[in-house]
Formats: sequence, structure tokens, C-alpha cells
Amino acid sequence: MQKKKQDLEDNIDLCSKKLDRAEKLISGLGGEKTRWTEAAALLKERYENIIGDVLLSAGVVAYLGPYTVDFRSRIQNEWHELCQKLEIPCSEVFRISDTLGDPVKIRSWNIAGLPVDSFSTDNGIIVTNSNRWALCIDPQVFCFHFTFLPTSKKNMMNKGQANKWIKNMEKDNKLQIIKLTDTHYLRTLENAIQFGMPVLMENIGEELDPILEPILQRLLFKTQGSWCIRLGDNIIEYNSNFRFYITTRLRNPNYLPEIAVKVCLINFMITPIGLQDQLLGIVTAKEKPKLEMIKNQLIIDTANNKRQLKELEDQILEVLNTSQGNILENENAIHILSSSKQLSKEIIEKQSISDNTQLEIDSTRNVYRPVSEHGSLLFFCISDLSNIDPMYQYSLTWFINLFISSISNSEKSPILEERIELLNNHFTLSVYRNICRSLFENHKLLFSLIMCYSLMKNKGKVNETVWRFLLTGGVALDNPYPNPCPDWLSDKCWSEIVRTTELPGLEGFMDSVQSASNEWKAMYDDLTPHRFPIPGEFSKLDGLEKLVVLRCIRPDKVIPGVQDFIVQNLGQQFIEPPTFDLPSSFADSNCCSPLIFILSPGADPMNALIKFGIDIGYTRDRIQTISLGQGQGPIAANMIYQAIKNGTWVVLQNCHLAVSWMKSLEKICEETIIPNNVNDKFRLWLTSYPSPDFPVTILENGVKMTNEPPKGLRSNLLRSYLNDPISDPTFYDGCTKVSEQKTFIKTR
Repeated sequence: MQKKKQDLEDNIDLCSKKLDRAEKLISGLGGEKTRWTEAAALLKERYENIIGDVLLSAGVVAYLGPYTVDFRSRIQNEWHELCQKLEIPCSEVFRISDTLGDPVKIRSWNIAGLPVDSFSTDNGIIVTNSNRWALCIDPQVFCFHFTFLPTSKKNMMNKGQANKWIKNMEKDNKLQIIKLTDTHYLRTLENAIQFGMPVLMENIGEELDPILEPILQRLLFKTQGSWCIRLGDNIIEYNSNFRFYITTRLRNPNYLPEIAVKVCLINFMITPIGLQDQLLGIVTAKEKPKLEMIKNQLIIDTANNKRQLKELEDQILEVLNTSQGNILENENAIHILSSSKQLSKEIIEKQSISDNTQLEIDSTRNVYRPVSEHGSLLFFCISDLSNIDPMYQYSLTWFINLFISSISNSEKSPILEERIELLNNHFTLSVYRNICRSLFENHKLLFSLIMCYSLMKNKGKVNETVWRFLLTGGVALDNPYPNPCPDWLSDKCWSEIVRTTELPGLEGFMDSVQSASNEWKAMYDDLTPHRFPIPGEFSKLDGLEKLVVLRCIRPDKVIPGVQDFIVQNLGQQFIEPPTFDLPSSFADSNCCSPLIFILSPGADPMNALIKFGIDIGYTRDRIQTISLGQGQGPIAANMIYQAIKNGTWVVLQNCHLAVSWMKSLEKICEETIIPNNVNDKFRLWLTSYPSPDFPVTILENGVKMTNEPPKGLRSNLLRSYLNDPISDPTFYDGCTKVSEQKTFIKTR
């Protein structure tokens, strides 16, 4: 009887403990029911759509890496529609990040330097999921030393989009960085393969060393039970942890099919949204530094919180899954669940506070978004210039340095709206003046027009169809309408007038010319038709439509019409490019940035360069010059090595005649002309006619100048007044006949 009583008491005690544990379990997991129910429903939906989603994801990883964001989006939409048409189950809205992406991992990528836009996130997923090693097209490489930022900013911006991300992501895994030009790169590669370290091969051209073939194709074989790979004459044991990344700075590389099929080409060119986010961070850091510091810390804290929450959830589910028998009898499991839930609750509360703080910060940051959008537009205007001339290459580092300088030097205002307008206006003018010094005369007005159009398009003030017609005149087709005014209107112009009927706002242009030809002839005969009132119902036309009318009636006056258009929308200063100013260009350079003269027929900058050197204390014996050609490369290299030590200048003339040596010059600029290795007074001057073979990295990181004879009386007079001897004070001080001198200057 006593034993039975003891058993009953033990059972009562056990039941009490189970009840207590049950209460703890219910209390601990009660808040998870709704979330886990929703998660289960979502997982069920994804499971049902997994075939189509994985099919689409495989297509993106295999084929869409090299393409731009717009083309990728269009192809994905076409594939998605095809899946739906063929009744292949897939998500209603397909995103590769939902199928192959891990939110916690993506957040860690963002902290490592991967931009937050979806295009960059997709690139990260392609890199980590492709069966082929990634070859990243990464032209916006932040220069390694040609920067004037504080040290903190240099550390943040010394790499390109792909480079920066890969280096930060793999830094804890002993990442090895090599170049094809390195003497011992093969030895480094062999060690990395053997010991399972990641390797980043930077700055490749359009060809790869054939010795890399076994790595690219993963030609593994087994020897004595171990996987091995043959690299050259050596057989190396292959560690499965080895990873291989390749990057190129070429903006539009042309890889042969034999290379393209062996790697995973991925386009890491910066997107407008990605650049906007970077510029927003920079302008906020300059205007509201404490705010941006808090924002950056919140990003790290949020990533840590979400990572811990994921780990805790996995731990809870693991305990529930592995618990044997009745979980209420497992005190250890109940303890783990209870403590995990308590910690999870604390993290969720911290994250809630962080989310609220981040919303407040984002609200404050977003007032500067117009500045970042404006800056992004200007950068892509600049990046398009390389389509006009291969020498017009500008690095993202240079652009961001200019952006930061503009923020510091622009006029301040306590009124936020005024401050934003002042920032945008100052930066636009700064970009125009800095770019114009490296453009040929016939391209300066075109650049102003491109900027004006882009800024107006962003505000919805121009029509893209009208813009394309202004540039091209439309598609030439057979014209069924006879020319009503053959005595003054050419057939070409009449055909363009007929084609304007398809443009918005100009539908009745052809009919008006036919019915009121005398009024249109008056415009044709006027000396300033670009300012002549447009006849009839078109009198209120403005902007691009007015330029289209001018193109059709008096194409010879389109340039002054464009100038008026730019003045009206940007300002007078955007049709008045700065004159050649060698001291200003020199002031923007440093010992590590080459100064490049882009030559034109009849222009020789050598006299101006030597005169400038003498003016600032560099006598002729401290300026070494050599005209490049066959066999001159090694001599030029020795000159550079000596000048780096002595702090003198080296002038390499006619670089376009030494194409084969340009790779060697590029290597010298990257590996030898670097901070702490160069005398501060050293300068490298280069002269070259436009050449597609000129190294892009030197162009991007150098200070470019053109020295063409100016066009027009006003520009010629301005240059005369700014150049020697008139610009030299000693010219006036040393003259004894002052009145005759003044008369001479005024009549020049």
C-alpha cells in the first residue's frame, strides 16, 4: 500500500512537471504558430511551383549573366510567359532571389560591398550557383591610388563592384589576388588549388593564358584515391574548397566563343539604382555625417539580428525534430526551447527598435535623393561618351571625387530645397567644365545637349521618339507626296517633314507646309530662323519639337537652335566651354595620375608644356621627352624609373604609334607609379591621337586634355587674352610704352 502511495505521488509530481513544461512549451512556441503557419503555406506554394521556378532560375544562371538589366528583365518575362502558356507550374511573379537566394546571405553580401539593387543581387546568385567559374565584367573599378578622398573613403572605394564584393566576401578565407602579368602567378594558383583557398584574377584582357584551360574546364582525375588536376607540367592535388574568380575592366569585351563557353560571363556594370544608392550615402555622409554612421551601423546590426534569429529558429526546429518519445519528458529539450525563445524574443524587440530607427533615418536621407538621382543621370551621360571617341573614358572614382568636391565647394543654404538646387546646379556645371577640357571642340556642344536631354527626360519634359527623330531624321522610305515648294525646299527636307506626321505634336506639320508655304518660306529666308516665330498652330512649339521643325526647314541652323535650347534649359554657361588651362589641369593631378594630351591635327602642346614647366620652376633639363615608336619602349621605361626617384617629368609623345608597348606602360602605372613609391614632384605626361588600343585604365585614371585651336572670333580672343604673353604680369610691368601697349592689345 505504501508503494502504491509512493507511485501515485511520483506520478503526481511527474504530471506537475509535465504540466509546467507544457506551459513553458506553449508559452515559448505560442507566438510562432501564426508565423510558422504562414511560412508553411508559402513553402507549400513554392513546392508546387518549384519545377518552373528552378527551370527559370537555371536559365538565368546559364545564359543571362552577360546582359544588361533591361535585356535580362525582358528575357525573363518572355520565359515566364512561355512557362505559363505551356502550363509549367511557376510563381506568379518570378524572382531568382526568391528561388535561389538566402536573405541572410544576401544581407551579408550587401555588407561586403555588393550594391543593394536587384540586378546586383542576381549577379551574386549567379556567381555562387554557376557550375562555371565567374568572369565578371567590372569596368567601374575604383582606382587604386588616383584619389583625393580621406583615408576612410579610400578604404571604402578602392575597388570595383565585383572586386570589392569578392575581396570582402572571401577575405576570411585567405583570398589570393593575382594578375596575368604577375611573374609568379602560376605558383600562387598552384598553392591555392592544393590548400583550398579562393583566387581572384584581376584585370584580364580579351585573352586568357591557355595554361588555365584545365581549371576553367575542371579537368579533374583521380590518382591514388585523390582528385588531382594538371597545371602545366605539374600534377596538383585538388582541394574542393578552391574557388576561382576572374574580373576584367573592359567595358565591352569581345571574348571568343572558345572562352565564353568555359566561364560564366557576368555583367557587373553599375546600374542607375545602384549608383543612386551610393551617391545618396555619400551626400548624406557629407551633409548629415552622424545620420549616415548610424545608418551603416544599423545595417550591420540588422544583418546580425536576422542571422541569429535564423540560427535560433533552426535550433528550435532541430530540437523538435530530434526529440525522442514524449517531449514533455525531455527536460533538456524544454530548457533549450525556452531559452531559445526568450533570446529570440529579445532579438525581435531589438530588431523592432532598429526597424523604426531605420525608417526615420531613411525618411531623413531620402530628402537628398534628388541629388543622388541627378548625379546618377550625369554619370551615365559621361559613360556614353566612349561611343563617340575611345579616348573619352572616365572612372567612377574620378566622378565620385568630383561629386564630393562639389558638395564641399557649393554654396550653402539653411533652406533644404535651396540647398538641393544649389548642389545639383554646382555639380552639373562642375561636370561640364571638367569633361569639356578633354573633349574635342566639335563634341562639346553635343555633350551639353546629351546632358540637357537626360535631365529633361528625367523630369518628363521631352519625348524620346522626338529626340530620336532629331538625331536621325527618321527612317527613310519612299515618299508618295510631291514636294509643294521645290524652289526653296529640298526633297530631303520635304521627306523628313512627311515623316514628322508620326511624331506627337507635329501631326499637322506636313499639311501646314502645303497650305501655308509662304509663311514657312518667310522662316526659311530669315537670317535667324531658329528665333523666327513658327507659323500657324505651331507657334507655341518649344523644346525638341521646335528643333525638329528647324531641322526640316533650315538644317544649317540646327546648331544655333541647339545652343538656344541649352541656354533656355540649362543656362548660358553650358554653351561656353572653358578654354585650355594647363595650370588648372596640373593642379588636379598628382604624382600617380598621368596627364594625357589628346591630339588633333595641327595641335602641338609641347611648347605650352615646356613654358608651363619653366614658369613653375621646372627647367628644360628636368623635363625628359621621347617620341615613341619601334624600339623606344625600354628607353621610355628607364626614363620613367629614373624620374620616379628624381622627381622630374617624363613626356611620352605619340603613344598611338607604340600600341604594342601600351600594355607595358599600363603595368608600370599600376605596379610602379603608386603612392609611397614615387617622388611627389614626378609627373608622367602622355600625348596621343585617338586610338582604340590606348589602355582604358590609364585614360580613366589620368587627367585628359585637348588643345585644339578654338572656333569663332570670341573663343579666339578669349584664348589670346588668357595665354602668354598677355596673361603674364611681367609683360605689362616690363613695358615702357604703356599707351602704345594698351592700343596694341585692344586692336589685337
